[in-house]
Amino acid sequence: MFQQETYDKETIEREVGWARSLGFNSLRVYLHDLLWSHDPKRFCVRLDNFLNICNKYSIRPILVLFDDCHRPYPKTGKQPLPVIGVHNSGWKQSPGVELVHAVHSEKAGEELIRLKDFVQGVLTKFSEDQRILMWDIYNEPGQFGVGTQSLTLLKLAWEWSHEVRPSQPLTACLDGSGSDGIIELNRVNSDVITFHCYEGTKLEQVIKKHLKLNRPMICTEYMAREFGTTFEFSLPIFKKYEVGCYNWGLVAGKSQTHFGWSTIADLQKLKQEKKFLTLEDPIPEPEIWFHDIFRTDGSAFDDSEVLFIQSMIKNS
Repeated sequence: MFQQETYDKETIEREVGWARSLGFNSLRVYLHDLLWSHDPKRFCVRLDNFLNICNKYSIRPILVLFDDCHRPYPKTGKQPLPVIGVHNSGWKQSPGVELVHAVHSEKAGEELIRLKDFVQGVLTKFSEDQRILMWDIYNEPGQFGVGTQSLTLLKLAWEWSHEVRPSQPLTACLDGSGSDGIIELNRVNSDVITFHCYEGTKLEQVIKKHLKLNRPMICTEYMAREFGTTFEFSLPIFKKYEVGCYNWGLVAGKSQTHFGWSTIADLQKLKQEKKFLTLEDPIPEPEIWFHDIFRTDGSAFDDSEVLFIQSMIKNS
């Protein structure tokens, strides 16, 4: 999203406007260490532009630094086109599984310096910026086979962040992370308790569990229709317990997250058969979307759902 070749401020402004039309006052957006390392000055210019767009619509984002989800080998430069019909086929981890696993070795010295520079450089540059709501240190450490190896980098990320200690709160999710050690580290260090919950049957019990920590609480990922965390089901629960919430996905665009997690397993089969579909290929959208709210033309997957969201926010 923030790479120079593909930073699309017109699309960003249009879609941020759609978020505001729902009543949303925040978005959760991912950065990437390689973009900082490649050209920190221009990276900050693009991030500043994004924050200005958000500010225009009275939206204060959460910015995510590291991430263990989806494609494990990130590179700068021209990115592969999304595979249509496959959930998050182009999403890249930061910093990627190889580096996370190498953190324990002597070979990682220069790379650790680079990652520290990314974390502290971004936090220092924007440490007093009131356009930013919060920093999410590390999304779901340990996921997608990365495992407990993430604990070392997570500890370092917290240390680097606390050395800067920006004015905005710091967090990393509890539910949605890997091992107990990772979850405990995030629980101890987070200014605001954040968690992920996509299963409707678990949402209320997860909230009740975290209420005991007596800290502000936000669900930074929810809303998978086929798992029951629809807006109609979830928003009344969040309102009841005064918990902030970020559904995953806004527009069914390049990320293809209106297709479900089960499609991720299809990617290897597609590679073997060399049957890739691009954004230009016609493919039916799923009957029930997994995530997302709008199509790229601004029409809603479900108009009644949009009216429900707007009504809930207006009356909150």
